[in-house]
Amino acid sequence: MVKSTRCTWCGDDPLYVRYHDLEWGVPTRDRNALFALCPEAVARFGPRDRARLLADTGVIRHPGKLDAIQINAERFLEIDREDDAVEFLWSFVGGRPIVNSWHSSGEIPATTPIAEAMSRGLKARGFKFVGPTICYAFMQASGMVNDHIAGCFRHPQCNEPDAKRCVVA
Repeated sequence: MVKSTRCTWCGDDPLYVRYHDLEWGVPTRDRNALFALCPEAVARFGPRDRARLLADTGVIRHPGKLDAIQINAERFLEIDREDDAVEFLWSFVGGRPIVNSWHSSGEIPATTPIAEAMSRGLKARGFKFVGPTICYAFMQASGMVNDHIAGCFRHPQCNEPDAKRCVVA
């Protein structure tokens, strides 16, 4: 069996390897995938949902971040009503993935001017906890930026806007 060359950040953890191989860096325009959950459900969170999440050790239990999740869902839906939230997010990269060719993970920046612009744009629309580093990580995860290292087998597969999630043998 041939071992594929992967980005080093995923290590040997099967969960991270699977995420790397199947999702990370794949360009997506699916609104629910971009929000990571159905934004309508998150926007309707009530006091019981908040209490349940604050008690769940499997999630970040920072009250301000939980508030931000709900606020961000509401803002996402507002953008969708006014325009198109997916197109708004992708507009920061001109509608097409930015393809980088880093040779090591040490070369990959934590943020970029485009991520800073996205952060400012989201904050201007009332989003919370959306600094440039968070925005850049979002851009990487959603495939707006292809930051698979050049030697990674996923780098060429994630270069196009219609790249598909794939199963690795």
